[in-house]
Amino acid sequence: MNILSLDTCTESCSAALLYQGQLFERVELTQRGHSDLILAMMDEVFAQANANISDVDVLAFGRGPGSFTGVRVGVGVAQGIAYARDIPVVPVSSLAAVAQGAAEQFDCGYIAVAMDARMGEVYCASYRVDNGIVQLIDEEQVCPPEQFKPCQQQQWLAVGTGWAEYDAILTANFADNLEQVSAKQFPQASSVIKLAQQDIDAGRTLPAEQALPVYLRNNVAKKKGEQ
Repeated sequence: MNILSLDTCTESCSAALLYQGQLFERVELTQRGHSDLILAMMDEVFAQANANISDVDVLAFGRGPGSFTGVRVGVGVAQGIAYARDIPVVPVSSLAAVAQGAAEQFDCGYIAVAMDARMGEVYCASYRVDNGIVQLIDEEQVCPPEQFKPCQQQQWLAVGTGWAEYDAILTANFADNLEQVSAKQFPQASSVIKLAQQDIDAGRTLPAEQALPVYLRNNVAKKKGEQ
C-alpha cells in the first residue's frame, strides 16, 4: 500500500510518501506560503522515491485543528488529488499527529497535547500510548489554558506549542502529574501516515468528498470578542 501524506495545519509544513515500504519525507517550518510549499514538497518526495502520483493508493492528510488557512490548504490539496486520481482519503487529527510523533521520540505512556490556538486558547487532547500508537482518551477541544487539566491521575508527557505559550498556567494545572515538557512538537506527515495505516488496515477510508476540515472553533472567521 503506497500512501501519500501531507500536513499544513501549523507552521510546520510537511509531505511524506510511504512507497514500497520505504518512507520519504520533507519538512519545513514556515509562517506562510503553505499552498506553494506543499506542492513542491510532494514533487520532492516523489523524486526521492522515483515514483509519481499514479503510484499512490491512499491519500492521508492532517484535518486540523490548527491554522484556519493552513487547514483549508491541506484539505483542498487532499481533495483535489483524491478526486483527480479517484483514490480514497484518510483524515488524521493534527493533535493526534503531535502525540504520535512524541510517542516515537520519548518513552512515555500518557501524552497531553496543547497547541497554541491564539486568542488566549489552546487546542488540546489527552492520549495514551498503546503498542506504539496513540489512542485518544477524552475529546479534542479548544478552551482557555486554565481549563486543560489531567483527565487521569497519571504521569504525563506534555507536548505542543501551547506549553510554551502558556507554560505557567498549564504546568500549574498538571502539577505533580507532569513528567516532562517538550513544547517544540508539531504534527508531521510521517506521523499522519503512521496513524492512517490503522484506519487503512481496518477499512476506514473515505471518498474524496468526505475530506473535511476540523476547526474545533464554531466561528473561526470571527475575532474572540465577536463570538
